[in-house]
Amino acid sequence: MQPVTEVPFTDLSAMAHEVWPDIQTPYIEALLQGRYVGGAAVADFETRFAQYCDTGHAVGVANGTDALQITLQALGIGPGDEVIVPANTFIATAAAVVRVGATPAFVDVDPDSLLMTPDLLAAAITPRTSAVIAVHLYGNMSDMDGLLAVADKAGIPLVEDAAQAHGGEWRDRRAGSFGVAGCFSFYPGKNLGAFGDAGAVVTGDAHLAEKVRSLANHGRTGGANHYEHSFVGTNSRLDALQAIALGAKLSRNEEWTEARIAFADRYRKELAGSGVRLTEVAPLARHVYHLMVVRVTDRARVQGVLAAAGIQTGVHYPVPCHQQPPLQRYATGPLPVSEQAAGEQFSLPLFPHMSRSQVDRVCEVLVEAVETP
Repeated sequence: MQPVTEVPFTDLSAMAHEVWPDIQTPYIEALLQGRYVGGAAVADFETRFAQYCDTGHAVGVANGTDALQITLQALGIGPGDEVIVPANTFIATAAAVVRVGATPAFVDVDPDSLLMTPDLLAAAITPRTSAVIAVHLYGNMSDMDGLLAVADKAGIPLVEDAAQAHGGEWRDRRAGSFGVAGCFSFYPGKNLGAFGDAGAVVTGDAHLAEKVRSLANHGRTGGANHYEHSFVGTNSRLDALQAIALGAKLSRNEEWTEARIAFADRYRKELAGSGVRLTEVAPLARHVYHLMVVRVTDRARVQGVLAAAGIQTGVHYPVPCHQQPPLQRYATGPLPVSEQAAGEQFSLPLFPHMSRSQVDRVCEVLVEAVETP
């Protein structure tokens, strides 16, 4: 066997090749027959994804950012409202709040899990707080028991940003099934990724699902008249071609997730006792490892060593939200854990079609880089 040298960060083509035999016929039929928007393929995927998330309803939208924004709009969040958001997240979480006219109230995260905690949430609530977005970052589940208890006591809705947590669980309940709604991205690099942009909102509330569907479709009513509009909505629909691809991938998502978990466990075993810091996973959580995040004090040098060895890595995320130029005006003070993590964290290669030898190669080079600066 040839020794492993280069290790890509991910391999989307391997997943596409695996599902293509199953979707080739319906995909080409839809393409050639002009069935691009809505229809049976979208309805079928929505039904199956709702079942997968243990929710009553799923509404396909154009992307994960729209899923968040439309959900907030459907909840009536707008000018004068504050929405609590962890600073350690992708900018889309906070941008969705700004785009509905509300104010993001940034909170810090736990130093071990890098997720928002119930205590941090409780301390951030003010009379203007109208909602909270819990982010299951990297695929790791937040403490949903604690966060819901705080939100319920305050009388505010909790929205789940589950863009990186397809199939994630807390106490054997799926991501997206805890809050008033769960918002997902199907960006190609996600665990459940489309062949382009796509997203979904899941919820157990039929009225909320209906409003989300209307807002995502120009505010149209559910009646037969195509030109009756109940709201000023937007154009954010799941394409039929994407739904066909997502349906085939959904059938494999548990298998692919278990592969991710197995490789992540191997990383944890090989890196134990080294100078590499790993994120903590709560015993009640099922971390689905969208990202294998590690922390080192001299990230640039370590990444350089890995790159020289042919190992690709990523940084998620180098600037916390409250320090992003368009969001700095919402910052009320330093958030030391998020700020420190932003300078240390980076992501190792992790995808369901990688090999154990690739994981071992990454660990070998990483440990050597950390222990011999």
